Amino acid sequence: MLRSAVITVLLALLTLSPVAPATAVTGTLQVRPAGAEVVAVTPIADRLVDLSVRSQALGGRTVKVRLLTPDGWNPSDRRQHWPTFWLLHGCCGDYTSWSGTDIAKIDSLRKVLVVMPEAGWNGWYSDWWNYGAGGDPAWETFHTTELRQLLERNWGAGPNRVVAGLSMGGQGSLLYAARHPGMFRAVASYSGSAHPLLNDESVQRIMGFFAGQGNDPLRVWGDPVAQRGIWAAHDPYYLAKRLKSLPVYLSCGDGTAGPFDPPGKTDALEADFNRQNHALATALQQAGARRLTTDFYGPGTHGWAYWQRELHDSLPMLLKALGVPSA
Repeated sequence: MLRSAVITVLLALLTLSPVAPATAVTGTLQVRPAGAEVVAVTPIADRLVDLSVRSQALGGRTVKVRLLTPDGWNPSDRRQHWPTFWLLHGCCGDYTSWSGTDIAKIDSLRKVLVVMPEAGWNGWYSDWWNYGAGGDPAWETFHTTELRQLLERNWGAGPNRVVAGLSMGGQGSLLYAARHPGMFRAVASYSGSAHPLLNDESVQRIMGFFAGQGNDPLRVWGDPVAQRGIWAAHDPYYLAKRLKSLPVYLSCGDGTAGPFDPPGKTDALEADFNRQNHALATALQQAGARRLTTDFYGPGTHGWAYWQRELHDSLPMLLKALGVPSA
């Protein structure tokens, strides 16, 4: 009965969405959405709802955003605005990735709106350079402008926000917090790519990710030498001064077999990210950061068992920044 009521409310919201202005193009009348718009709503399970969002920043494509909703959430009540927790997925994952963890069972997350947006298989939370042309995909613009405004206008998101993510999403969380001052009150990164310009190995590794699915790797940030300024602008290490006033949580394993791994396993990716995170922690300390928490837990590889544990460990800090009691 409750599920039917939720579906009715969500469908009603779609019909109430503002109509986009009409624009005359070559003698014909075309309707173009302003920014982003929700074109479909799909209830998935108790408290889980998927929004299909059409985005100008993504060239008019439609992508999914999963919401884990708080108790009492009613998007038709425009006076209601919830503390909002953005939770970002990693490379080779998608907006459903975090649903494989126990987040829906965490009692303290029943008091916040959790936003899990699509960011592309290897989108890197960036507006791609595209050889100077910009344009699609512009993931950063989609998330920090289009989606943020859409959620706060129509879906109960409030202006009090924190952000966390894993791997590519760990880098994304640090970038968004640094590049958009005031948008987030705290940030957590789990096994994040925290300093991709650390050394040649780090550069070549992320270029390999950029090249995934047959992509031209230079489309993302350009060449690491010729477009070094663009690379540095997307490297959390070089943005440490912009993060120093925020509560920051950094965690990473060292790439050797840990408690959730078979004996003898090694992981070069986690070892690289471990070095990157230590470098960022040092940069933050040198910048005068006073609210840095690190969990460099030694043995551990690049895997979900560690990221779920680190989410739990970082939640008290994140919820405190939102003014929400942790369980």
